[in-house]
Amino acid sequence: MTTPVCTGASRAAAASAGQRRYPSFSSYVRARGPVLLRTARSLTANPSDAEDLLQTALTKTYVAWERIEDHRALDGYVRRALVNTRTSQWRKRKVDEFACEELPERETAPAPDPAEQQSLHDAMWRAVLKLPDRQRAMVVLRYYEDLSEVQTAEVMGVSVGTVKSAVSRALGKLREDPELSPVR
Repeated sequence: MTTPVCTGASRAAAASAGQRRYPSFSSYVRARGPVLLRTARSLTANPSDAEDLLQTALTKTYVAWERIEDHRALDGYVRRALVNTRTSQWRKRKVDEFACEELPERETAPAPDPAEQQSLHDAMWRAVLKLPDRQRAMVVLRYYEDLSEVQTAEVMGVSVGTVKSAVSRALGKLREDPELSPVR
């Protein structure tokens, strides 16, 4: 989907120069890379395209690193760069249509119905939104942001035991939600 900018030895030189110039950028990418890749993956249909998309967004972030005043809001900046980059790619996409006399063969195994997947996704979020604020925050931190129990406890300012018990109660409520019964 995208063409690499650097190749071979120049790539290694550029990476090491970037680490010397902005060490905080390198540590940010190491720490938040998997979460941002998950976000990029949700914007594309292909894992390789998601990696390219994230690389492009991180390049844009690197270029603007000195202009970003609040480094606590970097995730939002990178997510916005991901969405804007994906939108630009989509707009530039060229679609070729070819008329043919025969229809292509159907796939042997039907793909999962996107409408059912979206319906399940919506039902899950409705169920999560029914949880009390504190439990909802802990569930989102643990399972959506993929933080550990210790990290979640630090963010919430509570003990690890509190996180464990609150998440356990929240999952119990989600298991009992009638909208999610087809999943079980």
